[in-house]
Amino acid sequence: MYEPAPPHDEGWLDVGDGQRLYYEVRGNAAGTPAIVLHGGPGSGCTPWWAGFFDPALYRVVVLDQRGAGRSTPSARDPRTDMMLNTTGHLVGDLERLRTHLRVDRWLLLGGSWGSTLGLTYAVTHPERVRAVVLGAVTLTRARDVEWLTRGVGRYFPEAHERFLTGLPPQDREGNLAAAYGRLLASPDRRVRNAAAVAWCRWEEAITSLDTDPVPGVWTNPRYVDADFRYGFARTVTHYWGNAAFQSDDAILSRLDRLAGIPALLCHGRLDLAGPADVAWEVARGWPGADLHVVPGVGHLGSAAMNALMVAATDRLAAL
Repeated sequence: MYEPAPPHDEGWLDVGDGQRLYYEVRGNAAGTPAIVLHGGPGSGCTPWWAGFFDPALYRVVVLDQRGAGRSTPSARDPRTDMMLNTTGHLVGDLERLRTHLRVDRWLLLGGSWGSTLGLTYAVTHPERVRAVVLGAVTLTRARDVEWLTRGVGRYFPEAHERFLTGLPPQDREGNLAAAYGRLLASPDRRVRNAAAVAWCRWEEAITSLDTDPVPGVWTNPRYVDADFRYGFARTVTHYWGNAAFQSDDAILSRLDRLAGIPALLCHGRLDLAGPADVAWEVARGWPGADLHVVPGVGHLGSAAMNALMVAATDRLAAL
């Protein structure tokens, strides 16, 4: 990966609904436009993502999606109205940002939730997309959320039992993400905090292949921050509990609109959080998409996956 260039432009864009999105622009101001779509949803974007692009060739836009990172109002504030934060809102935000930055067409790069958002944007505005590079491909359909919150528990029975125990007994059937979302909306701060911890423990369990989570110890340092834990868990459960606020066929039924748009899809063979058949379904329906399923790799990716994505952006810069 490349060393991220420092931002040469940054600011907050007012996109309506009282929402202000933080963005940075890095690399060559006259280069090929590209936008990074972070995961989560709710993770926020870090400079690391700009490392997928040669700073001499690309004008890279790094964005904190609604409620995440430095964008306001923050999902970390329990008073923030999350119904103003849906996939449709995020797609509209990308169009407002594209217009604001005077970009005609840009390359989309994203991972995990960022791939769901990127695919939704692409099938909605294919005329604004020059190429797509995605890792850990997800669709966030109801069946995918059911797998993430229940089915994959067959691989992590101890962690799944703890995950279920975090809910009242009457909420341990049905939509588990929505059930956690209700706890995260509780007026009782202690209830909210306990739910955020339980949710993020589950996230760690299903994304790691290297070690089993140790109770009381965070593997990912970002979860040490209680404010981040709450905002992240609140955003993820909001989207997962509502199947990304779109029909299950919203992406797959419109992939024919992407014919002629070059794409690299990278996915770990051992991605238990997002089984490889999802990436395969997308590639099968997208004329020209190039799918690489990387052996021995899970949801968090690897140096080999990063190298494939960097090679793709190098190759696509001249389009």
